[in-house]
This record gives sequence, C-alpha cells and structure tokens, in this order.
Amino acid sequence: MDYLSALLPPVVMAVFFVGVIRVIVKTQGGTQKAKEDAAVDAALERAGDARPPAGADA
Repeated sequence: MDYLSALLPPVVMAVFFVGVIRVIVKTQGGTQKAKEDAAVDAALERAGDARPPAGADA
C-alpha cells in the first residue's frame, strides 16, 4: 500500500494540471478575444502615454 500513497499525489497533480491546460486552451479566442485584445491595446496605450518622450532628457 505504500506504493499507492506514493503515487497518489503526483497523479492528482497531473490530472489537475491537464485540467488547467484544457481550460486555458478552451478559453483562447472565441467571443471574448476581441474584448481581451481591446483591453490589452488600451493598457499598452496608457503605458505609452505615461512614458516621457525619448529625447526629453532634462
């Protein structure tokens, strides 16, 4: 029975890991893709606006 208790945690972690990967793959694209892309573009735009111009060394 020691072998069973030794194998159980890695098997449980492997099943959980496969589940997480499946969720990540399934949620890529679809109806939310445009919304997520717009949010990333807006965040990049805000980050670019907050940065001073390259030649503005004082």
